[in-house]
Amino acid sequence: MSQPRRKLSRVAFYAHLWLGVASTVVLLAVSVTGILLNHKRGLGLMPEVDHAPTGSFNTTVSLERIAAAALAAAPEGTRDGWTPGDTAHPALIDRMDVRPRDGLVKVRLRDAASTEVTVDINTAAILHVGPRGDVFLEKLHSGEIFGGQPFVLLSDFGAVALIVTLVTGYWLWLAPRLIRGPGAGKARDEEAA
Repeated sequence: MSQPRRKLSRVAFYAHLWLGVASTVVLLAVSVTGILLNHKRGLGLMPEVDHAPTGSFNTTVSLERIAAAALAAAPEGTRDGWTPGDTAHPALIDRMDVRPRDGLVKVRLRDAASTEVTVDINTAAILHVGPRGDVFLEKLHSGEIFGGQPFVLLSDFGAVALIVTLVTGYWLWLAPRLIRGPGAGKARDEEAA
């Protein structure tokens, strides 16, 4: 084996080893939470509201009215600083997921339970109020749970470490076969079996 190739294989070995060790926890967390998020409906982590639209999309009520209806229906502890009759308080609302095909809007509040209020898009009638069980998993999956946006870099580290580990693993497997020729690696694999 030539000196540069030997040096490259040694660097690849240690990069593969230590990145694999250092990123194991992050990759396990991202993998497990990703699997759970893929099946959040089946696991009951996301409330599913069966609803048929009560009107056409051009007859929807305003987002302000939907927000006010959601806040009025929210449990007491989630409405700090807001009273019925006020205009919707945007700081209490994390996001609004508009689903025209289903005729509803899912309003997620900024509270510890990540309460979600599902509202009819045409009448502003309340269809469901309850916590979202998948928000914790989403924040753990992204790394945001550890302290906000800067910790999202943990997920990025895990992704980069996985890419480097895969590339170096292939190099460590392929380099000896390139040196000895295409049949040498196969013969060795057959001897091991």
